[in-house]
Amino acid sequence: MAEYARTFADVKKVGGLAGIVAADSAISTVGIEGRGLSYRGYAIEDLAAHASFEEVAWLLLRGNLPSPGELSDYRRRLTLMRLPPTFLSQALSDIPPGDSMMGILRTAVSLLGNLEPERGRDLMMSADRLVAVLPTIVLQRLGKDLPNGEETLAGYFLAGMRGARAPADLCRCFDVSLILYAEHEFNASTFAARVIVSTLSDVHSAVAGAIGALAGPLHGGANEEAMKLIEAYQSPDEAERGILERLERKEKVMGFGHRIYTIRDPRSPVIKEWAERLAATPEQKRLFAVAERIERVMWDTKKLFPNLDFYSALAYRFCGIPTELYTPMFVLARISGWMAHIMEQRSNNKLIRPISRYTGPDPRVYVPLVAEERE
Repeated sequence: MAEYARTFADVKKVGGLAGIVAADSAISTVGIEGRGLSYRGYAIEDLAAHASFEEVAWLLLRGNLPSPGELSDYRRRLTLMRLPPTFLSQALSDIPPGDSMMGILRTAVSLLGNLEPERGRDLMMSADRLVAVLPTIVLQRLGKDLPNGEETLAGYFLAGMRGARAPADLCRCFDVSLILYAEHEFNASTFAARVIVSTLSDVHSAVAGAIGALAGPLHGGANEEAMKLIEAYQSPDEAERGILERLERKEKVMGFGHRIYTIRDPRSPVIKEWAERLAATPEQKRLFAVAERIERVMWDTKKLFPNLDFYSALAYRFCGIPTELYTPMFVLARISGWMAHIMEQRSNNKLIRPISRYTGPDPRVYVPLVAEERE
């Protein structure tokens, strides 16, 4: 009993594990003073300005940026891994309409674990396979024709959505969004994946669990809610009045603030710039003006800044991606970060098993029920 010899007062109460260091990690920094957000030491601003998503996926999974030859080979490899097994495609098509795309992705990853089990496979191969195949699963579920000749994930997915090759600026915007969403330390879905794999469970179970965590509206649904919020107003002035009324009613405004960042989300200015750049039509310019007014009101009244999800909503809309697919786009990007964490957890594994702070009844005496009379 020695290991349990502690008082209840010894257990620190921390809501949602905020501020608790759960493990060491060499993958990313989030909100560290002087470092900001970085992947494997590279600032997110530099990666978003100069890198491609495939470069970032390689970096997260393998620890260093690829050489030009390695990047070219990696892209070719991913294109060869895009098609899911025929049985998987058929099984997913048999799921009745109405299920969310997040549910489809969760089921797809789980079933892929049966069809392509990790046993005997290189873990890096499983990582690359998931990066490559998930966009195709989304396109097939939508009944889209799969494009040929598209080397990048961004170009491939947008061409599939549009039925024709997408303009370069749309592809680059989507590519940047994937970079920004690719990794973010011990967020809820990543931590869920690490907890699962810490039990020595298989990689597909860990990724399916991560998708389940991301499906929750407090984690992965903010960009969808942000789009609904922006669309609710016809003009900046109407938006200002509406947001002030929401705040007066103490309603939560999705897309603002962050559990880690206290001053600003370093990803937000990057995607905001892209949303402004793509706002070409009068309707797009109107939506952007509404969003900017909401941003100003939230800062003036609550000192809350937009997080990545807020302007990502507009960027995705201008790329032609339907609102209901915003959170699945998160999955297409974050799979690279999840797999990097899964491999890191495996490399020096310890079972993740925190403790709770007991708040139940004081000790009580059990009084047996009166035994029934025997015949």
